[in-house]
Amino acid sequence: MTDDYLTTVLEEAEHVAERHDQVARTVDNQAHEYLRYAVLRILEGQADHLPTDWTPMDGITVGYGSDGAMFDSWGSSVDWWEIVPPQEACTRFRVFFSDDHQTVPCTIVDMMGALGAWRVWTGSAAACGSYDHRERREVHYLWPEGHPVEEVLHERLSGPAEAVAPDGGRTGDVRDRLVVDENAQSQDDLEPRTKRAVDEAMDVSLLSKGGRYEVQSASGNRYEVDVIDESCTCPDWQQRSPEGGCKHLRRVDHEIKRGRVPRPDGRLPAVAD
Repeated sequence: MTDDYLTTVLEEAEHVAERHDQVARTVDNQAHEYLRYAVLRILEGQADHLPTDWTPMDGITVGYGSDGAMFDSWGSSVDWWEIVPPQEACTRFRVFFSDDHQTVPCTIVDMMGALGAWRVWTGSAAACGSYDHRERREVHYLWPEGHPVEEVLHERLSGPAEAVAPDGGRTGDVRDRLVVDENAQSQDDLEPRTKRAVDEAMDVSLLSKGGRYEVQSASGNRYEVDVIDESCTCPDWQQRSPEGGCKHLRRVDHEIKRGRVPRPDGRLPAVAD
């Protein structure tokens, strides 16, 4: 059931991002804001996406905010903080429900469990200053910013970052390789040896899928560069293996990142310079 609830939260958060993006226009962490607003809409029965076997509960009201901001407002008048002190970079959900329930309803427990939040307080709403909710109960959950579910939502909204594998597939362990970093530097920001390699007359072409390129220098010499193994057949690389690569490795890397040659798996560049 938890997986169904997580799917529901993500689907509703996507809907919020598309239809109600104003809720996150003034915040830095938009994914966090979309997700907590999605939880509010689901628990209050206002969501466009609900589990297939969902049974709405009447009378659930959700409030949320920064835990630190809530402490600043109520720290001197309520006893929440005696159990768990205010937590930095956390959202505190306050979920109100009818006092007909002596324990927290399963619907709330399952939803917050799917989000990855943890319970920190349960009690009478009136007893902690919630006078608009007399004769009701409330439960508090904490949910940290930077939770992995935010990244899941981010990937659903924008698509996962691609990493190039020698066989043309995707793999996480090569994502940090220089040759697949698509955040190309401007010409002025290049390291001096790379800038000289970029400025020198060379022709670069893909020899074969798997990251093998041919570089023809202005003198007519041809060298083979393997960007996956980070090697080159030129004398400089064979004899010294300079840190950061020879000029041919640097030039091929630059051409890939600028979208001027096919990527190591043979795919055409998404954007040509």
